[in-house]
This record gives sequence, structure tokens and C-alpha cells, in this order.
Amino acid sequence: MNHLKVVVIGAGIGGLTAGIALMQAGYAVEIYDRVSELRPAGAGISLWSNGVKVLNYLGLGDRMAKIGGIMDRMQYRSKTGTLYNDIPLQPLIDQVGQRPYPVARTDLQQLLLEAFPGPVRLNARCIGVEEDGQSVTAIFEDGHRATGDVLVAADGVRSLLREYVLGERVEPAYGGYVNWNGLVPISEDLAPANCWMIYVGDYKRASMMPVAGDRFYFFFDVPMPKEVAAVAPGDIRAELTQHFAGWADPVQHLIQRLNPETTNRLLIHDVGPIPKMVRGRVALLGDAAHATCPDLGQGGCQAMEDSLVLMRYLRSTNLGVEDALKRYEAERKERTAAIVTKARKRAEQIHGKDPGVTQAWYEQLQREQPEEVTGAIAKTILGGPLR
Repeated sequence: MNHLKVVVIGAGIGGLTAGIALMQAGYAVEIYDRVSELRPAGAGISLWSNGVKVLNYLGLGDRMAKIGGIMDRMQYRSKTGTLYNDIPLQPLIDQVGQRPYPVARTDLQQLLLEAFPGPVRLNARCIGVEEDGQSVTAIFEDGHRATGDVLVAADGVRSLLREYVLGERVEPAYGGYVNWNGLVPISEDLAPANCWMIYVGDYKRASMMPVAGDRFYFFFDVPMPKEVAAVAPGDIRAELTQHFAGWADPVQHLIQRLNPETTNRLLIHDVGPIPKMVRGRVALLGDAAHATCPDLGQGGCQAMEDSLVLMRYLRSTNLGVEDALKRYEAERKERTAAIVTKARKRAEQIHGKDPGVTQAWYEQLQREQPEEVTGAIAKTILGGPLR
């Protein structure tokens, strides 16, 4: 399968990483996206070591290190600022062989766009697929058709192609909470520059992690019923001031310093686990197959793992494209289903779905040994294709 042509739908983290991997494998790749300009959803992302290793494998490690924040420890504190746990990350780095990197999503998307030498066509909304046993064709709203040997559906949490693969609609499920996120300049009165700081209490979170350019990527989480969450009050600062009244000074400073114009307010959703990721010559990848609550920091990482595994099977099996895709599905379905389930469980633990469970977690944070925390993170990281 030396001279395959691959059509990729979606130019997010998954689609671009897949495009880079498949081009490096010697395939012709075209990427399409329905948007008119590429603007990532969300301000930042914590790329754990398994995602970073995929970029290392693709020769992008040096560029990744330049945009990644240097995060040497994580701290949990109560909403009033009492230190619960201080966790050095060097033992994790030693265990898994790679530093994690929080990054601004725009920086990551730019890195991937620059690393993908092929065409990325925007304003291209894929509305259907045809297969004839020899090839697959993506059909676009404007009448354009793109035919190739493989179609990679990396079209996100609200994927149109998921329905083609599954034969039924699967709607994203509300994760139970709203997340606000953005970027602010690093400042010592917010948190130490090399620390991921997490305040917890009342089933809510306020968090800051360093990214390149002397900035913190911050987020706030508040559980709320979907019908309440869906009605966004106009003023983000007023909304957060109300939700985090009485929290520690750094949280108050953060609310005052954020830019309401560039702060995102997202209702968190996930997808899956779904019964299949592949149909014929079409493979779902990334959020289209397994959008996860961001509570494990594994969403982007899993899309990157998908890309690498897909490329390896297309390169290494010679029984045809459909066979390679089945092998990709067999390896990735189990891994990603476990991550989606674990992230959903984690989201419920953090956000008070069962108040007793969240209370027990607050108590556990205060007793837990740092190496227990890093050991649990390492286990998730080392479950991927690059040990």
C-alpha cells in the first residue's frame, strides 16, 4: 500500500496530526474543513507525555518544546487557599520518559499547520460519503468531490461522518458542567510560574497552568443543569465573580485580570464509548470517535495516538486498506473507550454528581502521597502506543 491517497475531513489537532503522519509515510493527503478560518475551541490544552511522544516521533519535538510551558509541579489547594497537596512532576517525567507540555491551542494548531506540507481547504463542508469497494469519495456541500483510498473522519465532537460509520446518530452527552478558559500573563500573585495550580471546593475548580510566552492557561469549572448552563449571562466576569465569591485572593485576581472578550465559555460534552470506529474505507479519528471530558487532559493526546496507530497499520499490513483499518479499530477502540469512561467518571467525581464522592476526593487529596498521583497519571500515559 505504497501510494495511497488519503482524504482527511477536519483540520483540528487530530486531522492535522494524521495528515502529517500519513504524508511522512509517503501518502498523498488532502485535508478539508467546514470552517472559513481555523480558530481552535478553547484557549489551551494540557498535552501529557503520550501526546508529546507522538510529536517527537513525527520529528516535531523541538518545536513542541518551544511552545510548551515548563510545569515542574502541581498543587491542589482548598477554595480558601489551604495547601492540600504539592506534587513534583519529575518522578512522572522519569517514569514515562517525557515532560508534559501545557500549550496554547492556537500555538499548537499553528505548529501542526506549518508541519503539514499539503493543502488544507477551508469552507468545505462534507455532507456525505460514497464507497465502491475500490475507493471512497467525500461529497461536499458545494458539489466538490474528493476521491481517495482512505477517508479519515476527524470532524470533531459533532461529527457528521460518525452517523455514516455507525449507521445511527449518536449525540454528544452533556458532561454536567460549564468550563470557562483563556490566557492571562504569568504573575507571582496568581501562582508560581512553573506550577499547575488547582483550587477546589463546592464541586468547582479554578486552575492555572503555564504555557509559552509567559502566560497562564486558566480554566474555571462549575457544575450546573444543562438548561441553566445553556442560558449564558452576558457578563463573564460578573458570572465568575458570583460563582467564586469568597475564594482565595489569587482566584479573585485571576477573575479581575482575564479578558472577557477572549475568554471561552463551553458546555462540556463527551461522546461514547461507541461500538465501532471504522466502516469500509472510512475511519473515525479523535473527538469524532471518542470526545472526552477534559478532566484527564487526554482528548488531544488520544487523537494524536489515533493518528500514529492508523499510519502504522496502513504502512505495515498488506491485506488492503479495509484490513488495516480493522486493525486500527481493534487497537484503538479499547484504549479510547477506557479513557472516555475514566474521564467521565473523573468529571463526576470532581463536580459533585454524588456529593459524598466529591467530599471523599477532597479528603483523599490531602492524604495522598505525591507519587500516588503521578503514578496514576503515568499509568494512563503508558497505556498508549509509544511506551
